[in-house]
Amino acid sequence: MTEEVLEAVRQGRPHEVPELLGALEAAEREALPARLKAIRAEARGWGWEQGERRRRVRHALLVAGAGCHTGAAATASWIGARDLRDRQAPPHQLVLSVLRGRDPRWLGDVAHRLAGRAATAREDYPLIHGLVQRSGCPVPVADGYVHGWVDSVARKRVLGDLTADPQAPVLVPRLFRTAALSDWLVWQDGWVAALAGLPEAGVVTRAVLVDGCVARLLRGGSPSEVRFLLELLRALELTEEEEGARTADWAGIAAHAPSASAAHAQAVLGRLAMAGGLSARQLAEVSSSVLFRAEKKLVRAQLVLVGKALRRDAGAAGELLPVVAEVFGHADTALQERALKLVGRHLDGVGPQVRAALADSAAVLLSPAHRAAAVEVFGALPEPEGPGAAYVELLPPPPEPRPLAPAAEGPELVEEVAALLHSFDPDAMDTERALDGLVRAAHDDPDALREALLPLLPGLWWYDGGLLEARHLRGAQLFAAALAGRVGLDELRRPPAAPGRGYCFHERLAHVPLARAREAAFRALTDPLPFLLATPTWRTGGLEPSVLVERLAAYRRLGVRPGTHDVAQALLRVRRTGPGVREAAQAAAALGTAEGGRLAAWLAEGAGFGAVVRTRAEPPRPGAPDAGAGAPGRLIEVGTRENLVVRHQFPPAFRPLGRPWTWTGRDGACHCRPGGAGDGLAVLPQDRETLAAWLLPLVSRCADAGERDGALALPALAEGGGEAGPALRLALAYGLGARHAEDRLAAVDALLVLAARGELDAGGLGVDLAELVAVGAVKVNRLADALRTTAASGAYATVWAVLAGALPGLLGGEVPRGTGEILAVAADCAERCGAATRADGAAPVGLAELAARGGSTQLVAQARRLAGALR
Repeated sequence: MTEEVLEAVRQGRPHEVPELLGALEAAEREALPARLKAIRAEARGWGWEQGERRRRVRHALLVAGAGCHTGAAATASWIGARDLRDRQAPPHQLVLSVLRGRDPRWLGDVAHRLAGRAATAREDYPLIHGLVQRSGCPVPVADGYVHGWVDSVARKRVLGDLTADPQAPVLVPRLFRTAALSDWLVWQDGWVAALAGLPEAGVVTRAVLVDGCVARLLRGGSPSEVRFLLELLRALELTEEEEGARTADWAGIAAHAPSASAAHAQAVLGRLAMAGGLSARQLAEVSSSVLFRAEKKLVRAQLVLVGKALRRDAGAAGELLPVVAEVFGHADTALQERALKLVGRHLDGVGPQVRAALADSAAVLLSPAHRAAAVEVFGALPEPEGPGAAYVELLPPPPEPRPLAPAAEGPELVEEVAALLHSFDPDAMDTERALDGLVRAAHDDPDALREALLPLLPGLWWYDGGLLEARHLRGAQLFAAALAGRVGLDELRRPPAAPGRGYCFHERLAHVPLARAREAAFRALTDPLPFLLATPTWRTGGLEPSVLVERLAAYRRLGVRPGTHDVAQALLRVRRTGPGVREAAQAAAALGTAEGGRLAAWLAEGAGFGAVVRTRAEPPRPGAPDAGAGAPGRLIEVGTRENLVVRHQFPPAFRPLGRPWTWTGRDGACHCRPGGAGDGLAVLPQDRETLAAWLLPLVSRCADAGERDGALALPALAEGGGEAGPALRLALAYGLGARHAEDRLAAVDALLVLAARGELDAGGLGVDLAELVAVGAVKVNRLADALRTTAASGAYATVWAVLAGALPGLLGGEVPRGTGEILAVAADCAERCGAATRADGAAPVGLAELAARGGSTQLVAQARRLAGALR
C-alpha cells in the first residue's frame, strides 16, 4: 500500500490519499515522510510548462505529509510550507480527513502552531478552525487567525449575526490589536452595525469596543481605518461619563493623530470643556499641542474653543492666553490675527507679568503686518530684531570641497574591495579610490594581490561559474574577476561596444566607467600601470589640472604608455576654468608628449561640452497630444550641442556623449531608475549644466507625473563644476514643484547651495517657475511648500528675489489656483527682509488690482498684505 500512496502523490491525485493512508499500518506511515521529501525536492525543479502537474502533486504531498508526520511541530511545518502552495487554496478538507482520529490535545497543538505562522495562518483559517472545533482547544488569537475569521464572516452574502458566533467574545477584542485592520472589516458594509450591537447582546462589553477604537486611533492608521473607527464610535453614542473617563486619550489623539481623528477628539474635548469636565490647566495643555499643528482648521477650531472657555471663565485667562500667544508665530497670518484679537479681548484678565510676556511674544513672533494692531492691544512694543535695513540673510556656508583620500594599501585596500564586491550600488568615488589602489597593487606585486583577493570571492554570484562577459561586471568586481581568471584576456582586449542611438544619456554615461575598468584590468594582466591618471582630486569627481600635469610627467619619466580610456576620462574631469588653469596648460604643453599636448589644447579651449540651449516653441499642430511640460500654449525645449572633439578624438565608449540632444518636455527621453547623480557626476564633474539637461526627463516626471527620487541628484549637481545656467535652473524649478516631499527638499538644498555660492539666478528661476505653472507642469501649492521651507532656513531675501521674478507671470493673467499660498510666502519674505527698500522691491504687475478686490479670501488678504509690505 505504501507504493500506492506514493504513486497517487506522483500522479497528483490528492483525493485518493486519505483512503490509501487509512489502510497503512503505523510503521508504514512513519516511513513515508522521507520518500515524500524526495518527491517534494523533485517537484521544486519542474519548469513552468509543468505548472498544472506541480500544483496537483503539491496538494497530494500536502495531504500525505500531514497524515504521516507524528509530531505536532513537524506536521505544522509541513502544512505551512510555502513550496507546497500555489495560487489555489490548499485542500483543507482533505487535510482534516487525514487527521481524523488524532488525540484532541495534539490537534490543538497543531492548530495553535498553524495560527502562529504569519505567512499562512489567514489562508489556513478553515483548517485551523476545524482543528479547534475537533480539539476543543482555546481559540487562537494570532493576527492571521483573526483576519481569517473576518474573511470567513465577510464571505457570506449578508454579514452574519455575530451574536451567535461562539468565537466572537474572544476575537472581537483582538480586531483592534492586529498590526493592521482587516480590509473586509474596513470596507464591507455592515460591520459597524454588527459590532455596535454586541454589547446589548452581552457578547462583549461597551468598554471593549470603545477602548479598542480609542487605542487604535492613538496608534494612527490609514484614512480608511480611521473612518471605520470613527463610524463605530459614533454608532456607540458614547455617554459623557465614557468620554470623560478617556480625557488623556482624547488629548493624545488631538495632539498627534491624523486630522480626521484629531478633529473628532477635539470635538469631544470641546464638549467636556463646556460641561466643566476639563480644568483650565488641562485645556491649556491640550491647546498647546493642537495649536502647534499645521492644519489650519484644527488651529482655528481650538481658538474658538479657548474663546468659549474664556467667556465662561474669565479667570482662566492667565492659563490660556500664553498658549494662544504661540499662534503669533503661525505661518498663516490670518490665524495670527485671530489669536491677537482673542488675546486683546481678554487681556484685562491677566497680571502685569503675563501681559509683558504676551507683548514680548507679539513683538518677536507676529508678522509685521499686524504690528500696528498689536500696538493698539499692548501699547508700545519692543522693537523686533532683523527686519528692514537691519536684515541679514542667513544662508548656509558654501560647501567646502572634500578631497578624495589617497588610494588604500595592504589590508585596508582588501577591506575596501571586500565592501565594494558585496555592494549593490557602490559609491562612485569609493570605487575610483579602490580601483586606483588595485592598479597600484597589481603593478607592485600582482601575485600577492591575487592571493589577498581570492578569499573574498567565494559566494559571489559570478565566481563559481565559467568565464564571464566583462559587461556584466563593473569597477572593482571586474578587476577582481580578471585577476581570478573569470574574465579572459580576449574578452578584456575586445573594444567595448559603444551604446547606440536608442540609449538615453544616463546609460551612455554608465558605459564610460565600464570601459575604463575593462582597460585597467587588461593592463594589470599585460602591461601594469603604476597608477591611474583620472583618479579624482575631489569627492565631487573633479580633477585639478596641476595634479594631472604631475601625473603625466611621472608617466613620461617612467616611460609608461597611458591608457586611452584613462586619458579621456581625465580630460573630462579636469577643471577647465579658474586659477592655475593657464599655467597648467603651459606646463602640459612643455611635457612634449601627445597626452600633454591634448591636455594643453583641452584646457586652452576651456569649453568642454557644448553649452546647453533652451528655447520655447509653439506646440505641434492643433489636436496633437500634449504631455509633460508641453501643455497647451508652449513647449519647453532643452538641448546640448554636438561636441566634435569628443565625437572624433575620444575612444568609442565616450563618443555618444558628444552627440547633439534635444528634449521638448515630453516623456520617452529616458526610462532609467531615478536616484542619485551616480555615474553622471563621476564622468562629467565639470559639466553640471550638461548633466542637468540630461537629468530633466527624470526630474520633470517628479512634478508632472508624481514619480519619486528624480530630483535627488540636484544637490550634488549644485556642488559640481562648470556653468550653472538655464538647464540647471529649470531642473531646480521642476524639483521645487515635485509631488513628493523628499524631492522638494532635495531641490531646496540645491537652491541654498547655489545661493550660498553666489551662482543662483533668482529672478530667472522665478520666471521659470511661473512658466512651468502656466504650462501645467507644476502645482502652485507644492511650490509654496518648497519656498516656505527655503525661507524658514533664513533665506528670506533669496526667496523674495525668486518670487519677485515669478509673481508677474503668476498674476499677469488668470490667477492660478493656490496662488494665495505663494502670496503668503512672498508677503512673509518681503516683510522680513525689508523688500520695500531693495532693488527688487517694486510691486509686481497685477498685485494692486488683486489687492483692490473685495472679499476676505486668502488670495485677496495676502495680496493686500504683500502690497502693504512693498509700500
